[in-house]
Amino acid sequence: MKTNYIFVTGGVVSSLGKGIISASIGKLLQARGYKVTIQKFDPYINIDPGTLNPYEHGECYVTEDGFETDLDLGHYERFTGIHTTRNNSITTGRIYKTVIDRERHGDYLGKTIQVVPHITDEIKRRMLRAPLNPPEGGRNGFDSPLPLEGSGEAFDFVITEVGGTIGDIESAPFMEAIRQLRWELGHNAVCVHLTYVPYLKAADELKTKPTQHSVKELQGMGIQPDILVLRTERHLDDSMRMKVASFCNVDLECVVQSEDMPSIYEVPVSMQRQGLDAAIMRKIGIPVGETPAMKPWRDFLDKQRNATREVHIGLVGKYDLQDAYKSIRESLNLAGIYNDVKAKIHFINSEEITKENVAEKLEGLQGIVVCPGFGQRGIEGKIIAAEYTRNNDIPTFGICLGMQMMVSAEMDGNTPHNVIDMMEEQKSITQMGGTMRLGAYECELKEGSRAAEAYRPTPSRNGGEKKALPIKGERGEGLLISERHRHRYEFNNKYRAEYEANGMKCVGINPAADLVEIVEIPEKKWYIGTQFHPEYSSTVLHPHPLFMSFVKACLES
Repeated sequence: MKTNYIFVTGGVVSSLGKGIISASIGKLLQARGYKVTIQKFDPYINIDPGTLNPYEHGECYVTEDGFETDLDLGHYERFTGIHTTRNNSITTGRIYKTVIDRERHGDYLGKTIQVVPHITDEIKRRMLRAPLNPPEGGRNGFDSPLPLEGSGEAFDFVITEVGGTIGDIESAPFMEAIRQLRWELGHNAVCVHLTYVPYLKAADELKTKPTQHSVKELQGMGIQPDILVLRTERHLDDSMRMKVASFCNVDLECVVQSEDMPSIYEVPVSMQRQGLDAAIMRKIGIPVGETPAMKPWRDFLDKQRNATREVHIGLVGKYDLQDAYKSIRESLNLAGIYNDVKAKIHFINSEEITKENVAEKLEGLQGIVVCPGFGQRGIEGKIIAAEYTRNNDIPTFGICLGMQMMVSAEMDGNTPHNVIDMMEEQKSITQMGGTMRLGAYECELKEGSRAAEAYRPTPSRNGGEKKALPIKGERGEGLLISERHRHRYEFNNKYRAEYEANGMKCVGINPAADLVEIVEIPEKKWYIGTQFHPEYSSTVLHPHPLFMSFVKACLES
């Protein structure tokens, strides 16, 4: 089977949910037995989101191979269970950097470098996930010192989401690349366009004109959408869908509505019910066949609907923005559902926490997550919160910086007792982007620890997909796991023995660097900190075992 390409674009306004639609399409095609990958193309000029303020762009998601990416890759992984890589996240900055580096290397043989064809050709290459070939008779790409970034992996479907909105000036080269690929690939390419149908309360009417204008603008770029997904807060009847189909030159069966749902995880089922996956297959010329049952997914939705009890969990952090801690929130939600409860998440701004008001700020919460972050702002409040929950035996989960605040009384570079210290290899680094300890690293879990118990797979435990291999090494028996990191600082091993003598155990160690990965206080109900980010590997069908264990402890406290 030839690889088929699905391009997902957006119109009218941003934040309509292209990432959720892309992930849903991927899930539906997976359910039909196809091998799928999803990639995000962002028009901004940053090389990656690693240096962007979370207020600007939400959380920075990290892939297993250590690339800082857009938060939509978290949706892709949570929905489909695929492991994305650096090849799944592309920005205008990366496109231009590749072309400029090749020009400096002499690969273009002195030609004038232009947006068309050189930039658009590089966009097309990455959309096709093709290797770096020698352009225009230039030097062989394999002999070039530049990286060869084609994945080399074969897929039945490659879904490409383009960030931004049709009409944005920075999106124009991406639209031109899609126009060319639609012509070159023929039936093996499909364009899905997501637009907005607003409801005007004063007139009590749904308005299709913004969608018509959006499609007209797309057509003006030479792209006729094959399928329209209409984002709406009110149900659209068949006459409204027929009107859109007629004015936008799209088959009626290819006009699908995306209504507000109680949960984003309802979207794939809604899209399947309306035949989105079937419409894509008909456009490509693939026999549709039977509709997959998607039983595990529907079982999950049933658990979500039947969860009536609530567990109240506080997020202690400095970014008062939902998307800044997106993966943590979703990991807590998923773990709650598999524990048959709804996780009610309360944000507590760490800048506002003092020793005088911490009891009031955390009152009524059954558990606390001390969030990751960078910089000095809000650190004091995290330390106070971690101390309070330790003294009052409230289940506490510290992640990355949150773990460091569970073990440290301060974050001062001039302190003589640097319990948390910058990693040695980080001290000579001056550039910010992509220079931290990033990606998946191994961790040995100590036998008998609460962390090891959480990871140990059992037949009855949901989410056992997270692999934990039994080992017997220099530190004795235990489990070997692999988790993703994003940090510059580490627990100073000079203080390990002293901490363990006083009750805080270092139960997870990286075998290569002897880096402390997990700390816990066994005598507490649940007091665990991880240097890594477990939230990056929690999915709908396989919630992360640490979040599962944490939520269970919150319910029992």
